[in-house]
Amino acid sequence: MLLVVGQIGKPHGIRGEVSVVVRTDEPEERFVPGSVFVTEVPRDRRVSTGPAAVPGVKFDVPKQLVLESIRWHQGRGIAVFENIYDRNVAEELRGVFLQVDSDELTPPDDPDEFHDHQLVGLRVESADGTLHGSVERIEHAPSSDLIVLKKADGGRALIPFVSAIVPTVDLAGGRVIVDLPEGLLDL
Repeated sequence: MLLVVGQIGKPHGIRGEVSVVVRTDEPEERFVPGSVFVTEVPRDRRVSTGPAAVPGVKFDVPKQLVLESIRWHQGRGIAVFENIYDRNVAEELRGVFLQVDSDELTPPDDPDEFHDHQLVGLRVESADGTLHGSVERIEHAPSSDLIVLKKADGGRALIPFVSAIVPTVDLAGGRVIVDLPEGLLDL
């Protein structure tokens, strides 16, 4: 499963550097020289691409990019990728997602910490075994993470991912056990 760890922003300078918006909790592990990223061009790419690097030649975003160097500036990475040494080519990469294979990720050291992809698809049930649905995805809100529940009877609901409401995550058993306040799933 491919996981998005960053997104290429606008070019920085004239030598092919690009800003990178980081989408991972461990940028120092993911963004090191030599890292290989699988690219994905968003379907709704709203940014117009600049002129082609070579007039008359169509530029195709490479399927993989290799990080040559990165420096950090105001919470963003300023990156150079192999074979991208021109501002016009860098402009063609704007908006591209940088992904890694989830199999390459090391599991968290903390037993109460999980990667989002580990939770997607798990059954969500009460301690008495009542099935509420399954984890569709995890939303990262400012106050707490939220489980997006795909309800068994249709629809969606948000469950705060806090220990008072989600006391147990059983990866081996394929389930998340919840203690829901009355009416939470009715919202």
